[in-house]
Amino acid sequence: MSEQDAGARKPRVHGLGGVFFKARDPAALGAWYKRHLDLDVQDWGGALFHWKRADNDGNACTVFAPFGQDSQYFQPSDKPYMFNLRVDDLQGTLQALREEGCTVLDRYEESEQGKFGYALDPEGGLLELWQPAPGY
Repeated sequence: MSEQDAGARKPRVHGLGGVFFKARDPAALGAWYKRHLDLDVQDWGGALFHWKRADNDGNACTVFAPFGQDSQYFQPSDKPYMFNLRVDDLQGTLQALREEGCTVLDRYEESEQGKFGYALDPEGGLLELWQPAPGY
C-alpha cells in the first residue's frame, strides 16, 4: 500500500476500547483505584472513560477493568493483560490481518456490546478487536 493510499483510507482502529489486566484481588484493586484516583468503579468491577470520536463526533468509551489472576480470558496469551481496540469493520480488519500474515484466532463473540474478534501481536499479546454496537 502506498503512503497516499494509507493516508486516504480510514484507520482500522479508531480508539482504545479497554485495558484489561490480571490482579490478585480485582475487587480490592478496583476499590483502591476508586479511593485514590477517583475512578468511577462500578459494581461489575471496572470503570468507563467516556469520550467523543474525532472523526464523527460519536460517543465512545474505554473500559478499565481488572480480571482475576486465574482468569483464562486472555488465552492463548500468557501475558497478564489484554488490549481491546475499537474498529468500525471487524470482519474487514480480521481479513486484512490474515492477508498480512498476522495470527488471527478462530475465536469470535457477539453480545449486546457488539462483535469481538481476536488476534495475537508478535510477542503473543492478546488483542481483542471490538466493533461496538450502536450506543457504545
